[in-house]
Amino acid sequence: MIDTLNWEPLLQEVRSKLTDPAVGDTPDSRRLFHGRGHCFPGLDRVCVDSYHPAMLVTLFEEYEGEDALVEALWSLAQPVGYSGVAVQRRYLRRSPIEWHCGEPVEAPVAHRGDLKFPLTFDRQNVGFFLDIEPGRQWLEQQVQEKAGKVENLKLLNLFSFTCAFSVVARAAGDLEILNIDLNKGVLKRGQANHQFNQLPMKGIRFVARDAVRDFKRYDRSGPFQLAVVDPPTRQRGAFEVDINYAKLLEKLPACLADEADLLLVLNSPAHSEHFFRGLIEAANPGYSVVARLPQNPDFPDSDPDAALKMLHVKFKRS
Repeated sequence: MIDTLNWEPLLQEVRSKLTDPAVGDTPDSRRLFHGRGHCFPGLDRVCVDSYHPAMLVTLFEEYEGEDALVEALWSLAQPVGYSGVAVQRRYLRRSPIEWHCGEPVEAPVAHRGDLKFPLTFDRQNVGFFLDIEPGRQWLEQQVQEKAGKVENLKLLNLFSFTCAFSVVARAAGDLEILNIDLNKGVLKRGQANHQFNQLPMKGIRFVARDAVRDFKRYDRSGPFQLAVVDPPTRQRGAFEVDINYAKLLEKLPACLADEADLLLVLNSPAHSEHFFRGLIEAANPGYSVVARLPQNPDFPDSDPDAALKMLHVKFKRS
């Protein structure tokens, strides 16, 4: 149990984002306060997200004064059109989400421009990751540049989860997409995300496979000129960064085009960018790291090596 805190630094951050004159009537979903980057002493176990008209407060640890915090957030949110504030207590079993202020939003969605992603507030992961937005922007740009110019443009989306990358790619241009994830349930949600946005489904596939162990069962679907690899740090019995990432990168060239652009992601505070670059370069001489994508500014981190690492990598067959 942590003693009652001064919530003002958190409230100042939220207030400044909610009153940003550049934000329209239906603002894009974003993180309003990111405590987990250790930039706000004492508040590193709190996050606040905007899924307008829903606000979600996530508590990874029990705090005294939680109700006072939520009431203060509601006083900021209600005047700018929010319907309710929900709280997810990750320190409790099953990480329950409860509506504390206002009215429950029955069908919350994440907004990204004209795209919408239905959320599940009854689960630990609501279904849309805000921190990886720079990666979605990168893919959007890649598709816009290549669609119509590269013959038979194909995207391989590994560890696709609810397929937000696929939705963004299809909205950006005409290409074939193969979404791979071990979980059939999230693939069904991914398919629903495309349908929710009324996107053409031709050429988009959703296949339940283990990205590493089942590689030979999907590698012939290429060659892929684009690939996104965004694995979990640890997925029990399926993926461990230290063991499986290098194996996957060694296999991957077999299904890539002779020249390809990749987004490789590492979401592990325990592994540095130096480690990640070394892992990539050792996997195949055809890989070259172009740049690390900029961090989402809504996710400040006191240690860049602990933050989400998104690398643009070019592959060229020797």
